[in-house]
Amino acid sequence: MDTEVFFTASERALLHTLYRKLLQLSGETLHTGDCKKLKGYITNYIQSNKAQRDIFGLNPVITDIQTAVIVAEEIGMKRASLLGLMMHDPVRCGICTAEEVEKVFGEDVAGIIRGLIRVQELYAKSPTIESENFRNLLLTFAEDMRVILIMIADRVNIMRQIKDAKNDEARRQAANEAAYLYAPLAHKLGLYTLKSELEDLSLKYTEHDVYYHIKDKLNETKASRDRYIASFIAPVKQKLEAAGLKFHIKGRTKSIHSIYQKMKKQRCPFEGVYDLFAIRIILESELEKEKQECWQAYSIVTDMYQPNPKRLRDWLSVPKSNGYESLHTTVMGPEGKWVEIQIRTERMDEIAERGLAAHWRYKGVKGESGLDEWLTSVREALENSDSNGLEAMDQFKMDLYEDEVFVFTPKGDLFKLPKGSTVLDFAFHIHSKLGCKCIGAKVNGKNVQLKQILQSGDQVEIMTSNTQTPKQDWLNIVTTSKARTKIRQALKEIAAKQHAFAKETLERKFKNRKLDYDDGIMMRLIKRMGYKVVTDFYQAIADGTLDVNNILDRYLEQQKQENDLHDGIVYRSAEAYSLQPSQAEAVSTKEDVLVIDQNLKGIDFTLARCCNPIYGDDVFGFVSVTGGIKIHRCDCPNASDLRSRFGYRIVKARWAGKSQGTQYPITLRVVGHDDIGIVTNITSIISKEMGITLRSIGIDSHDGLFSGTLTIMIGDTGRLEALIKKLRTVKGVKQVSRN
Repeated sequence: MDTEVFFTASERALLHTLYRKLLQLSGETLHTGDCKKLKGYITNYIQSNKAQRDIFGLNPVITDIQTAVIVAEEIGMKRASLLGLMMHDPVRCGICTAEEVEKVFGEDVAGIIRGLIRVQELYAKSPTIESENFRNLLLTFAEDMRVILIMIADRVNIMRQIKDAKNDEARRQAANEAAYLYAPLAHKLGLYTLKSELEDLSLKYTEHDVYYHIKDKLNETKASRDRYIASFIAPVKQKLEAAGLKFHIKGRTKSIHSIYQKMKKQRCPFEGVYDLFAIRIILESELEKEKQECWQAYSIVTDMYQPNPKRLRDWLSVPKSNGYESLHTTVMGPEGKWVEIQIRTERMDEIAERGLAAHWRYKGVKGESGLDEWLTSVREALENSDSNGLEAMDQFKMDLYEDEVFVFTPKGDLFKLPKGSTVLDFAFHIHSKLGCKCIGAKVNGKNVQLKQILQSGDQVEIMTSNTQTPKQDWLNIVTTSKARTKIRQALKEIAAKQHAFAKETLERKFKNRKLDYDDGIMMRLIKRMGYKVVTDFYQAIADGTLDVNNILDRYLEQQKQENDLHDGIVYRSAEAYSLQPSQAEAVSTKEDVLVIDQNLKGIDFTLARCCNPIYGDDVFGFVSVTGGIKIHRCDCPNASDLRSRFGYRIVKARWAGKSQGTQYPITLRVVGHDDIGIVTNITSIISKEMGITLRSIGIDSHDGLFSGTLTIMIGDTGRLEALIKKLRTVKGVKQVSRN
């Protein structure tokens, strides 16, 4: 393909401008010959006809060089990241290999290319954040931090370029991902400016009217806001200069997205949000005088304006794990308005704006321990998690945004944990063996329970016992994903040992009574006894719920029944069954109570027909386009799709109260031997159950089996489970399941 044809006239002009800018930003770090070699590879890539525009019609070469400018200018990364970004498409399309790139440009560049290609392959399979894709994306990110930074820059660039895109669905999808995955990652990495831009642009594309309403309001109040900031700053500036401090001050308006979040949280209009801006005092301090001069500036400001003691945030003494250092306070300014003040140095401000890339440069190292620990925990949890990727996604989204608490060991070692962490979280954070043996702790010298929530500054001494083992309810105590993963692993190991011991006990009893053990008969007996999975059966033996001698008696009975001949019995097909309509249907006068989201009761909701949730089911809410909330079961066939495509419309829901007489329609599917007597037995059992009504039954017979669909009215999951267990004991029934 001719390069003249591949680029439009405007793209050619833009390419030259971007190329010059990129050279200016990165020229000093490039090796001799880098530009010439890169140009050769890109030219071959274009001429190979393998370069394709994306779903928005964006030119891939222009997009990559725009992203490279963001990576260099706004994040501050240099040669390896820029070359890796520009070369990943030629390698992906087979113009050259990663091994060749390693020889020409170095191992760092090849490593970044491999990470970027893996991410692109995941998106090629499916452009939405589905559970498995999300897990793989995070695992790829966790391998090399530079891949994360490049992907964030790439998403920022795409969000900037698609304002006029005609494909609205693809733009909405990109915007949702920006808010759901990339903005939280940018936040964790300290890229606050890019994080705010991603959130604002996402809001612009998904909530167009809301975005422009707030933007217009900000423009209307800009003049009065600027006047207020000027009047606030003037006396502060005078006092700081008198103290001999070198500094500059700027006023920063809150992002549109954060204003919208405040409006939603406080349920107020734009006019009700008072802290629309913050004042930032940036000191030009020498490294050894930074803390001293920041606290001096704090003292001057709080002498002039009354501070709110609850709003002091000291990230000078203990910086955040992403390297963020600053001093925040809120003071009462003129006209009785609260004003947020941020005090930091030039060095701290650059780290706050550029995140970890700036932090590495000042530290002179390639990694940062707090973030490395977090990435390691991401990798561990995703590799070991039994839960699905969507649960992992929700957990990590929460972890990313959480503030941190700082706690000490008795020796004075400092540990950072997410806000809300318990004693048990802390024990697992130190070591999984310590967590498994934990029975409590001494916090600031006082004995406390496992569920005690830790506060910043607490000194924690974990107490253990060799007889302690993890319990199921520990999963409700811990809040961190690391602790939850380790507890699940430990419970699994304990259960496996118990099941093995139970099975061994059962087989020993068979040998003692000189009985042959038949797996087939035992499996049928286990199902007949109402156990869905064999492990539940062995767990019941381990718990002492089931007596082994009783199981042997039932096994002999089962064996005898199966050996009896039924040749003389004439079967009638189950299809001949006809249901007599029930005389009356249960009617509810009151509805069961659901708590939606943050303890909001009394909200109108409807139960989704795709999964027919009933009282007791694990449920979630989905905000429909009409504004109402539909309640789905967590195991609804559509749940995965709703969460991956419309995660921002999912709200928490749980049952909070049971009303007498409420019944719900549910469908059961029963499979068994084709015999009308079996169906009669099934309907007889249902008719004898209090509070259960059979509404309809459909029978289909084929190859000696019948498949029945029963619609029943039932009150809750407890009754449903009891009914299913009874139906499974009916002779000839092979399977009972809820649709």
